Amino acid sequence: MATANPIPDTASTPVQAGTCLLVLLTAMPQGQLESVLGHLTASFPAENLLIASPEALPTESYPNLRFVASPATRPSWTLTASDFVNAYHLAHKNDARAILMLGPGSGSLGLSALRDLANAVVASSADLAIPRYDLPPHAGLLNSAILYPLSRALFASHARFPLAIDLGLSLRMAERLSGVAERLIALNHNDAPLWAINEAAVAGYAIHEVNAGPREMPQPSAPDLNTILPLVTGSLFADVEAKAAFWQRARQLPSAHIPAPTEPASSPDASADIAPMLQAFRLAYTNLQGIWSLVLPPNALLGLKRLHSTDAEAFRMPESLWARIVFDFVLAYRLRTINRGHLLGALIPLYRAWTASHVNILAAGMHPEQHVEAVAAAFEVEKPYLVSRWRWPDRFNP
Repeated sequence: MATANPIPDTASTPVQAGTCLLVLLTAMPQGQLESVLGHLTASFPAENLLIASPEALPTESYPNLRFVASPATRPSWTLTASDFVNAYHLAHKNDARAILMLGPGSGSLGLSALRDLANAVVASSADLAIPRYDLPPHAGLLNSAILYPLSRALFASHARFPLAIDLGLSLRMAERLSGVAERLIALNHNDAPLWAINEAAVAGYAIHEVNAGPREMPQPSAPDLNTILPLVTGSLFADVEAKAAFWQRARQLPSAHIPAPTEPASSPDASADIAPMLQAFRLAYTNLQGIWSLVLPPNALLGLKRLHSTDAEAFRMPESLWARIVFDFVLAYRLRTINRGHLLGALIPLYRAWTASHVNILAAGMHPEQHVEAVAAAFEVEKPYLVSRWRWPDRFNP
């Protein structure tokens, strides 16, 4: 069984002598590059590092470092399939023992984050090291609403950011992800995310979560929810479908220390205007009844009816209702109840309703992480609902 545990002792565990850590960089501004290289050389002996980048590197400033060119990839806000293929091929060619993949904007990561991600897969027994970022209260909400609770419930992982853009990989983990990436490339799905947590869980590989602190998150070139949500959730739903034989078996979430909530980077309040979110939800409630009735059972539709008539100040979406809605959409994706593009589009106003509820809950005084953990716990409790509907999809239909 895969585990996800913080590793507080990695700060004092150096990379072992004679090992080679391949650090795969994406294109980044010169200032960020200098920051990353400075952190790496402060943490590890130069002879243990191999730096790969698609850009020209300042070799004259770091004469003791080894550099290698990596193939150029299309700019992206996250790691791409080509990045994983390149990482494994370069590691295999250069006899690297482990890989540190750093996504766009990684210059904002602190020294300890880079060191601990690398040490987890070089000096520890982990196959996958994944960061736990410290983000502002209203950032990363798609992750908080769907990606984290769904992967936690189905793949028994505490990892808070299953689509993290910085990863530490053992060589066998890199080989497995490269194989997945090559299949995506063959299908012309180059931009589809890879779900490293799910792959590690199915393979029985060890997962370690590293507290990475604050990070500047890169934005998509077209930061449109109508594009991002279908891309990301569609990829995750497809992966859930492919791994159904694994997650349908009962699994206990391994015990792990969940870091105590810290003070949010800014005070959560109603400054995140929920009026447009509620307007989108209420308009969709009128226009999408035909689609939602094909996807959602009567109890869920009744819950949405109640929300539709709720005032903005009192708007709260129950965690159990949200968990079942997401599970129902996962099932409809598998069954192709309607066109998958239309299906994922119909999820967007429901996600906006969840976001409005989340903002209201934070404004009432709950810590952001406490609410996210409550949502994730609801997904775990409701997992038998998904398993039952997966096996007998017509049981709850009207």
